[in-house]
Amino acid sequence: MNNDLEKRETIPSATSLSKMGITAIGYCAAGIFLFLLQAIARFRGLGLVIGAVVCVIGIVSFMSKDQADRKAGAVIMTAGVLALLSKIPVVAPLAGTLLSVGAVGLLVLGIWNGIKFFVGLKKRT
Repeated sequence: MNNDLEKRETIPSATSLSKMGITAIGYCAAGIFLFLLQAIARFRGLGLVIGAVVCVIGIVSFMSKDQADRKAGAVIMTAGVLALLSKIPVVAPLAGTLLSVGAVGLLVLGIWNGIKFFVGLKKRT
């Protein structure tokens, strides 16, 4: 009977489980977005326009009162700045590398949260 009680304590709640799933999807989507942004930034005119739009969206999100929106805004704004910096020949390799590292990092976080989600889902069944 004591063993059953211990098992129930390690089962994640539906709220935390849904949060893990949403976080996993968000991280994976952001990682894919950064890879797409890096690919689009290589085009001369389109890269400047997309980089500027992403930077403005990041600035608007960064000015939000919600802490989560501010964090997302900082990441989006940084991605936009890196896309714009990738147009400067001296800084382009560093900006491209930072975008790639950020994209891979976000994908890894998304996969990790996805694994935690599925493990928690399996515990609930």
